[in-house]
Amino acid sequence: MATSGTVDTFGEIRRIIAREIPAEARLTKVEFEGPAIIIYADNPNVLLENSEPIKRIVREIKKRVIIRADPSARKNTGEAKKIIEEIIPKDAEITEMNFDEGTGEVTILAKKPGLVIGKGGSTLRDIASSTGWRSTIVRSPPLKSRIIEQSLYHLNKERDYRLDFLRRVGRRIHRPNVYKNGWITISALGGFREVGRQAILVQTLDSKVLIDCGVRPGAQYPFDEFPRLDLAEFDVQELDAVIITHAHLDHCGLAPLLFKYGYGGPVYCTKPTKSLMTLLQLDYLDVAVKEGKPTPYGLKEVKRELLNTITLEYGEVTDISPDIRLTLHNAGHILGSAMVHLHVGEGLHNIVYTGDFKYARTRLLEPATSSFPRAETLIMESTYGAPNDVVPTREETERQFLDCVRATIHRGGKVLIPILAVGRAQEIMLVLDEAIKFGSIPQIPIYVEGMLQEVTAIHTAYPEELAREIKNRIFHKGENPFLSEHFVSVDDKSARPDIAEGAPCVIMATSGMLTGGPAVEYFKLLAPNPNNTMIFVNYQIEGTLGRSILRGLREIPISDSVGKIGVVQVKMDVKPVDGFSGHSDRKQLLRFVNNISPRPKQVIIVHGEESKCVGMADSVRRFFRVDAVAPSVGDRLRVK
Repeated sequence: MATSGTVDTFGEIRRIIAREIPAEARLTKVEFEGPAIIIYADNPNVLLENSEPIKRIVREIKKRVIIRADPSARKNTGEAKKIIEEIIPKDAEITEMNFDEGTGEVTILAKKPGLVIGKGGSTLRDIASSTGWRSTIVRSPPLKSRIIEQSLYHLNKERDYRLDFLRRVGRRIHRPNVYKNGWITISALGGFREVGRQAILVQTLDSKVLIDCGVRPGAQYPFDEFPRLDLAEFDVQELDAVIITHAHLDHCGLAPLLFKYGYGGPVYCTKPTKSLMTLLQLDYLDVAVKEGKPTPYGLKEVKRELLNTITLEYGEVTDISPDIRLTLHNAGHILGSAMVHLHVGEGLHNIVYTGDFKYARTRLLEPATSSFPRAETLIMESTYGAPNDVVPTREETERQFLDCVRATIHRGGKVLIPILAVGRAQEIMLVLDEAIKFGSIPQIPIYVEGMLQEVTAIHTAYPEELAREIKNRIFHKGENPFLSEHFVSVDDKSARPDIAEGAPCVIMATSGMLTGGPAVEYFKLLAPNPNNTMIFVNYQIEGTLGRSILRGLREIPISDSVGKIGVVQVKMDVKPVDGFSGHSDRKQLLRFVNNISPRPKQVIIVHGEESKCVGMADSVRRFFRVDAVAPSVGDRLRVK
């Protein structure tokens, strides 16, 4: 295998930059920060007014370039704040400003970020030229998000560590590429012929990248709960990057454990995923402690993961190792969910991993992307890949759901919806709010537990990521359906018995598979009454209580708060409504394979029960004449 020699990558980049930057800009230094190249100048306005030199640099080095004023050329924070407040229109409603002396960036929180940015970024350019500070704009959520506030505080407090980390990552990414050509392997660490503990290791001669690192809800033994990080090819010390597709625990729940065992590299995901996964990981720890289960990691590791997270926008091409570039694309599954596109080498091979995806428009999100620059290997989920996994239309699903709610309310019962906090909950909230608004169901309270309220607050912080219709209502009509008066947050668990004994209502509570949390507490209170109904609106993994009840189990042994085992008689009605799923059903999966552009040469089926993975691989081979396989956990495939 030929090597590329001992070219000093950083030295070559600095030479090109020094050649292209005009003397009047007064270049002072060049630094790495993660995947970006930072150019510091005493007179950066020259580069802001004429972008041609930077465009030439980007074309040649094919890296993301950021211009910053040298620290000596910046206004002090007090003066800069005053100038920024004069430049930004009052209507933008700034709520907070945080200055980072290390990076020369100011984070501006505003209720109307569009007014802060200005037309074509004009206001941001004015701020940079007038103060020397580069601006990052964050939307102030109409619902207060504890996680977003705490994350910003923690990042500001640890800004010296963060800057040092980014520079270390930058040096590692841009190290010389030793091999020009070679092989690429995919190792199945978890989530193959099963649902849960998703983890995929992609390895080249130069790099190792882990995609997702989840837990398996409902697993009977620790060996089955966590990915196979004990396999010979996996070494946490050798990882270049971790990519998290979305915030559900079966994809992100074990990521902090990597830091416990020595990982010090970056975690790549979208901005909403960063907030949501932090929240769900903390809740995962909290539930485990309350249930007396050992925790695989602690708060320290969650905080370190937060500091090491680098967020990306959809479509942003980013170097994550010497020979791998990452691009995230909309997956349509939950807020911030992403498909992963890996470009390996200079045109050597391209891998697309769908993660969990929805290839159809929903009330909450736009459909998943199916167009990519190149795609030789496709790794696709198959949660609903069986021949009978064809869900009704969204209209039929909503009608079935509301009929069930209406019938329960009319007989004086309560509706319990065990729900995943992210995705399905917000979808159901939109449906219920509209139904009450147009009189399809009576005006009843819709109780949501505290964590659902926090997740919904995070959704209000990123409305630009939502479906076109919801964005329209929020941006142009001033209507935010998540702020409806019909939603009542339950902040004190002592209120649950009163809600269960009170007037007809809808209760939305986690967890969605009855593996713990408030949903189980409500279930114990409501199950003995035949007037009540439990509606399952998300997938129930094998081994969970939800799956057992769906199969007909009606006597449930459950321990109380002091550990005493009792039997809950399930006399309430139990209804599954599958059409709300954030996963693609069989028709959508096959349509995606048919429509993906370009057509891959091989398809790897993951994230489904064994029969569904094997059956979907067979269908892809037969229908599309494409090589398709369904590996097992522990398998290693060479794709190039």
